[in-house]
Amino acid sequence: MEGSGFVTWLGSWFWAGDYDVAREVLQRGTAAVLVVAFWAVVRQWPVLLGERGLTPAVRLLGRTSWRDGPSVLRWRCSDRFVVGLGAGGVVLAALLVAGVPQLGPWWLPMVAFLVLWAAYLSVVNAGGRFYGFGWESLLCEVTFLVAFLGSSGGGVAPPVLVLVLARWCLFRVELGAGLIKIRGDRVWRDLSALDYHHETQPLPGPFSWHAHRAPRWWHRVEVAGNHVTQLVVPFAFFAPQPVASWAGALVVLTQLWLVVTGNFAWLNWLTVVLGLSLVSDGSWAVVGGWFGLGPGVPTGTATAAAADGAGGLGGPVAQVVVVVAVTALLLVLSWRPGRNLVARRQLMNASFEPFRLVNAYGAFGSVSRRRDEVVLEGSTARSPGQDDWREYAFRGKPGDVRRRPPQVAPYHLRLDWQMWFLALGSPGVGWFEVLLLRLLEGDAATLRLLRGDPFADDPAGPAPRWVRARLFRYRFTTREERRRTGDWWVRHELAVLVDPVDLARMRALLGRDA
Repeated sequence: MEGSGFVTWLGSWFWAGDYDVAREVLQRGTAAVLVVAFWAVVRQWPVLLGERGLTPAVRLLGRTSWRDGPSVLRWRCSDRFVVGLGAGGVVLAALLVAGVPQLGPWWLPMVAFLVLWAAYLSVVNAGGRFYGFGWESLLCEVTFLVAFLGSSGGGVAPPVLVLVLARWCLFRVELGAGLIKIRGDRVWRDLSALDYHHETQPLPGPFSWHAHRAPRWWHRVEVAGNHVTQLVVPFAFFAPQPVASWAGALVVLTQLWLVVTGNFAWLNWLTVVLGLSLVSDGSWAVVGGWFGLGPGVPTGTATAAAADGAGGLGGPVAQVVVVVAVTALLLVLSWRPGRNLVARRQLMNASFEPFRLVNAYGAFGSVSRRRDEVVLEGSTARSPGQDDWREYAFRGKPGDVRRRPPQVAPYHLRLDWQMWFLALGSPGVGWFEVLLLRLLEGDAATLRLLRGDPFADDPAGPAPRWVRARLFRYRFTTREERRRTGDWWVRHELAVLVDPVDLARMRALLGRDA
């Protein structure tokens, strides 16, 4: 009888009966991000990392071992295979967005998410600099984690331990970002960081000009609010309800402001998903009542249904065993990321093991004060004059001063981001020379990553005779300049980064294998 009472107590504690909505948000939200991420693989991998890519993945894989980066691409890395892997990821993730696997037994969504985790981890571990972003590791970590939330179709509530691990992940995302800022650039400490950041961030969005031109006092409020949200609020993630729900709501609000004012791929959206997972069903019901939507989400239904589970545990015994084992593993792996938060030399966006299960996060420990852009141009003239050059337009990064910054997130324009790093003086830019070669070749796949081909209708085309790269200093127009010219940017040339070069010269520089 005593053993039976313990099992019953364990079952009542193990399942979170007030978090049915949180499970739906975590599973479907993460799956939606995976759809975007795998679609980017389909669209961009051959050009960036394929067999004739700017930095072929096979080179990185040849210099490393399975222990350095587990990846199925070590077995096969053809463009066709990777594109097929990405397409399969899109389809499977879309099924999870629709909730189809979640209608089956608890292990079915687990298998689906673990397959997606293994596939995307394989891509990230082979992607080199084009996949060297914190949100890649975050997506791997969250995908692995939500695999163990179970199924909504069996009437069993989500496991408490998995929800706590999701909060621990969000804690590291927010506190890590806050600490890297406060320990880093002084502009975060004197509250002046956003005097610059809206203008100098990698890919400004449609509202970034307006955010930059807001009063300075508002920029101080933005930075102070950021510090509160990232340095104070995370400790409320583990508080009782409704405090945790309010903390999650604050995270969501600040992340949506970042969505409006910039383009950071799916980082903000995945953080929103984690923030919403803090909100209990009871809190959703209260909010629904405020808007006259009735009681909203019924609370406690999953727990009641789960009470009829086998063995008095309120759910499948196998699921309990798996969740406990996974929790123990992730707690052990949390030691180094946890130490990193209090370390004097905090690492930003670091993985401490090759499976990217528990990572360190952070962003913008330093803020650029100036915005420089590399502008690529081509010409079909034999001896081009100043008026014979045509500019290549990128999809996201600034170019034409008359073009309003576009909204591209949650999609990740990897080439545009590398162009931003290039203007900052990023080392190891062999990929850029290959890009110039592909433009001289008129490579159709490469041009599809841009906004268009300026030589598509040129009688002397379809490829230029020459390309060159110039470095410009950009700034947002003032309100008066915007009214007078209609431009979003002002720019002036700083230097010629690459003198005019033709196809023969580029091939000689790069060798026959380019």
